[in-house]
Amino acid sequence: QVQLVESGGGLVQPGGSLRLSCAVSGGNFMIRRMGWYRQGPGKQRELVAAISRGSESTNYADSVKGRFTISRDNAKTTLYLQINSLEPEDTAVYFCNKDPYWDYWGQGTQVTVSS
Repeated sequence: QVQLVESGGGLVQPGGSLRLSCAVSGGNFMIRRMGWYRQGPGKQRELVAAISRGSESTNYADSVKGRFTISRDNAKTTLYLQINSLEPEDTAVYFCNKDPYWDYWGQGTQVTVSS
């Protein structure tokens, strides 16, 4: 049984930064390509960043390139997302999952960007 626990969200002003974490148990984290997804108000869930199992390659949605950095620690089975230069459009609930995703989702962590 896979368990995904996201944390690190909050209310920040435009231009601010956050570091999100996702603790993963079960699901053979070390062999999985992992990703961060987000779902904004009234929007569909989208994949914003992904990372290969050994961190050799990363991919980003065009809307977050240059501002988001995905990383992972396989020893800790934890996924991270460093978010810089936050914009109001980044307001969303952020989730981690494998890429492509499992049917199971964690509770997510809310990121709100507002002045």
